[in-house]
Amino acid sequence: MNAPHKLLVLYTGGTIGMQMSADGLVPAAGFEARLRAEQAAHPERPAPAWVFRELAPPIDSANMNQGHWLAMRDAIVAAVEEDGCDAVLLLHGTDTLAYSAAALSFLLLGLNLPVLLTGSMQPAGVPGSDAWANLFGALAALARGVAPGVHLYFAGRLLHGARASKLRSEAFDAFAEVARPRHGEAAGALPAALTWRQRRQPANVAVLPVFPGLQAAHLQALLASGVQALLLECYGSGTGPSDDEALLAALREAHARGVVLAAISQCAEGHVEFGVYAAGSRLAACGLVSGGGMSREAALAKLFALLGAGLSQAEVERWFARDLCGELRD
Repeated sequence: MNAPHKLLVLYTGGTIGMQMSADGLVPAAGFEARLRAEQAAHPERPAPAWVFRELAPPIDSANMNQGHWLAMRDAIVAAVEEDGCDAVLLLHGTDTLAYSAAALSFLLLGLNLPVLLTGSMQPAGVPGSDAWANLFGALAALARGVAPGVHLYFAGRLLHGARASKLRSEAFDAFAEVARPRHGEAAGALPAALTWRQRRQPANVAVLPVFPGLQAAHLQALLASGVQALLLECYGSGTGPSDDEALLAALREAHARGVVLAAISQCAEGHVEFGVYAAGSRLAACGLVSGGGMSREAALAKLFALLGAGLSQAEVERWFARDLCGELRD
């Protein structure tokens, strides 16, 4: 937990660097000059020595996709292997900040340095904005020393990258780690395919909440779209329609042809435990694997990373159920 000698500041866009246009706030390039000017105006703020990189073009994080996750991973790996960086501060929009923090948690497994993601609810330079407080707060935390792994820094709090969620749309303390039961099995030694050195391929993963009135036709249409994995957000401890034979048959058929089926609880503080109710046991019998107490962000990102590593259906199911970086264990 030493202070870094060479920090990468990776700017991806988002509210923190936005400027006003005729259509409203839009991502803007050239954030390095603004950051250096702000730092020069406040030399008392602690900050490690840093180099700046920018993903071009900068994006509104509402447009975030898997390709951006892979590009961020590649930029971080290049900075470590080619430029000798020993820490990363990634600037990102808040709409999908928790998703990207989770994705990088699984794409950078085993990378022995700190990666912090931050952003802001209001642009830098706006009176009363939280932008500089979050950015320089993250820099100060890095200067003090942060444990290796992926973290989300926001409103003065350092959060676990695979546990954080955005809970509020306007308040400055928008992010938190939701209290979910976490007692999954430890993974042990990871295969090389799951470590940060392994490049990933895109993966087709979808999320579907269970709701009253969910029809087999809805599920079949989604499964027919070519998804490699489907994450079901179930009721309570992992239940769903158990008397709809057509729906259950659709799940069984998809699993038989290689689709990974996973389940999390749609309760904010819930976790999956299939055996509590018969309805949950029937879903498990269709091939669903439990995501325990994982959040949607973590479960989605984990499926993406496992499938992107080229693992088989059985291997994805095995590693999905095990704790890889603290997403399933405290």
